[in-house]
Amino acid sequence: MEAAQGGAWCNIVKTCQLSKGTGRGSSDHMEKEIAFTGIMSSSRAVNPDFYNWNRVKIRYCDGGSFAGDAYNKEAGIYFRGQRIWNAVIKHLLSIGMASADQVLLTGCSSGGLAVILHCDQLRAFFPPAAGGQTTVKCLSDGGLYLDAVDISGGRSLRSYFGDIVALQGIPQSLPGACTARLDATSCFFPQNIINDMKTPMFILNAAYDVIQISLSLSPDRADPSGSWRACKSNRSACDTSQMNFLQGFRDQMVSSVQGFSQSRSNGLFISSCFAHCQSEQLGTWNNVPGRSPTIQNKGIAKSVGDWYYNRAEVKAIDCRYPCDKTCHHIM
Repeated sequence: MEAAQGGAWCNIVKTCQLSKGTGRGSSDHMEKEIAFTGIMSSSRAVNPDFYNWNRVKIRYCDGGSFAGDAYNKEAGIYFRGQRIWNAVIKHLLSIGMASADQVLLTGCSSGGLAVILHCDQLRAFFPPAAGGQTTVKCLSDGGLYLDAVDISGGRSLRSYFGDIVALQGIPQSLPGACTARLDATSCFFPQNIINDMKTPMFILNAAYDVIQISLSLSPDRADPSGSWRACKSNRSACDTSQMNFLQGFRDQMVSSVQGFSQSRSNGLFISSCFAHCQSEQLGTWNNVPGRSPTIQNKGIAKSVGDWYYNRAEVKAIDCRYPCDKTCHHIM
């Protein structure tokens, strides 16, 4: 199992320069050890379907979901996300992954987006001519970033993603099936990619994704009066119109996966929680009754396991907030 680490993006030279001095921009500053929890856990009780797998965390230091390939001469910044991705996968293949029976690529947040961008690329490293017996599947957690209208009527996340794509030379790494019909920025949004994917994919996402509420729907620049400041930090502070806006976002997310869900090989778990990144959290990835958010009495870990091992088809979409009492809300 490989997990692509998350950690946001850098969209302008200044923020990319600042990240060079952190663990999100250079291996010189990364923690020497990090805990493997949730789907990465070695505990059979916590992670019964994957506890005894070989597990690899792909450290995130490029600020572009492992998709950039450019050099900014003025700033002296190399964007090498795609090359890092290729090098890591080739290394893992060389030390044993090439003979694996089963592979699962997972990641959350910007790592969840990286999973969607690279899933078919990973599958291509296991050509049928080489044996063809390796099962390759992917799990994107908290990576379903939508091209949504913000509270001011603009598209804050589209602007942000557009800067990332242009600065980091990402267009060449994007799926050709998408760039043949849409602009590069549109093809950085999962909703425009997932219907054409060939590799089985499971999308795990909170319908009220707290990062998207803050980054995409109500960033400070779209809210100069600060009318959303309380709401985006505490759901109980949202008034009726604000909650209606968030319900519209939830409906857009559900609509974005309708085509994707038609494939029997794909899986879904769209909860009605105010949350983000649920696969590596002990509180949300487990089979203990009353712990994990559930849809139709099935939790996240069981849902992903059932999908991966073909024990059951999983297309779980929750009812609208506040109907689900099993959520672990973080705002």
